[in-house]
Amino acid sequence: MSKEAILKIEDQELSFPIIEGTEQEKGIDLRTLRSKTGYITYDEGFGNTGSCQSEITFIDGEKGILRYRGYPIDELAEKSDFIECAYLIIYGELPDAEQRQAFSDRIGRNASIDERMHRIFEGYPRDANPMAILSAMMTSLGSYYPYLATNDRSTDLANFDEAAAFAISKVRTICAASYRVSKGLPIMYPKKDYDYCDNFLHMMFSNPYDEFPKGTLQGKALNLILLLHADHEQNCSTSTVRMVGSGGANLFASISAAIGALWGPLHGGANMAVIQMLEEIHASGDDGSKFIEQAKSGTSGKRLMGFGHRVYKNFDPRAKIIGQACDELLNELGIEDPCLDIARKLEEAARADDYFVSRNLYPNVDFYSGIIMRALSIPLNMFTVMFAIGRMPGWVANWKEVSSQAKGKISRPRQIYQGPTIRDYVPMDQR
Repeated sequence: MSKEAILKIEDQELSFPIIEGTEQEKGIDLRTLRSKTGYITYDEGFGNTGSCQSEITFIDGEKGILRYRGYPIDELAEKSDFIECAYLIIYGELPDAEQRQAFSDRIGRNASIDERMHRIFEGYPRDANPMAILSAMMTSLGSYYPYLATNDRSTDLANFDEAAAFAISKVRTICAASYRVSKGLPIMYPKKDYDYCDNFLHMMFSNPYDEFPKGTLQGKALNLILLLHADHEQNCSTSTVRMVGSGGANLFASISAAIGALWGPLHGGANMAVIQMLEEIHASGDDGSKFIEQAKSGTSGKRLMGFGHRVYKNFDPRAKIIGQACDELLNELGIEDPCLDIARKLEEAARADDYFVSRNLYPNVDFYSGIIMRALSIPLNMFTVMFAIGRMPGWVANWKEVSSQAKGKISRPRQIYQGPTIRDYVPMDQR
C-alpha cells in the first residue's frame, strides 16, 4: 500500500503521495495542490521544500554526513583526488584507469582560453572584483565556443562531455588570468605536464625567472580544498544552476548565474569573513582572548566567523578532514603569521569552552579553508573564486541532471501577494 499524507483545507480533505529517498528521506508530493485547491505552500527560503529529486549528493545535517554519489567524504578525501571526484559527481561512478586518463586528458588539453579573450581581461579596471570577471568570462565562453552553447537542449547534451571539461578546466585559467592582470603581470599559459592544482598555482604565481614547481605541499592542500567543496546539495548557487538550466539555458550561462549567486556574502563569503575577523582581532592588539569573551557575552555584536553551520547541527564532516591538513601545511611550511596564531587560539577555545560546545559551534570548513588559502598566499578577494573552482563539478552535474529530464519543468515558484488591491489610475495633475 502506497504511503500518503492527508491535508484538510476548509471542508476539503485531500491525500497526497509521500516520496521516500534511498536514504529514507521523506517528502510530501504537493505538485497538484494548487490545481486541486487553489492553495500554495509558503516556505520562505525553501528550507522545507524539495525542489528536485537528485542522485548526486546526500547530506544528513543532524548526523554530520556528506556523501558524493554514496561515497563518504572522509574516504574520498583520504583515497581520492579532485579530478576523480569531479568524474564521480558528474558521471555517477568512480572511473576506471582508462576513463580517468581520458577525463584528465580532456581537461588538460582544454586549459588554454582563446587568445582573443586575453584582451577582455585588460579592459577591466585593475580593482575589478574577480567574481564579476569570472561570471562574465564564463558566459563568454559560449560565444567563443558556440557549438557547446547552442541553447538547444539535445545539442548541448550531445556535446556535454567536452563542455564539462571546458568548464572545469578553463575556470582556473580565467581565475588565474584575472589575478595576473590585476597585478600588472603577464598572463601565464598552462603547462602540459602539470596536474590540475599545480597548473593553477603555476598560472597564478610563476614568473619567467621563477616557475612554481609541481608536486608541492601547496598543490596537495589546494586539491583537498577543491575536493571538499565539489558539491553540497541544493545550496543557493547550485539551485540557481538548476533553475537557469530548467529554462533551456546552456551550461556556461547557467554556471555564470551560479557564480553570481555564490558572490553573495551570505553564501560564498564565509571564508573571507574568517580572515577579516582574524585581521580585525590582530589590529586591535588582542590575541583572541578578549574577542572570545565578547562573543560569549551576546551583547557585543562580536561573532565567531567560521564556527557552526546552517546545515550541520552537530559538526561539519569536512572540518575534521581539512583541520588536520591545515595543521600539517602550517607546520611543514613553517609559516609565521600572527593571524594564524589567533586562529589556533580561537579553535582551541571553541573546542574546550562549554559555551561553544553546547551550541554546536565547532569550526567548520570555511574556518580552515580560509586559513589554508591565506597560507597559500591566495589574496582575500580571490577566496570566493577558489570556492567557484571547487564547486564547478557539482554545478556541471546538476545542470546535466536537470537538462536530461525527459519531462522536466521550468522552475517557476509562486508567491503570496501582499501589495495594494486593484485601484484606478490617477492622472499626474490630480496626484
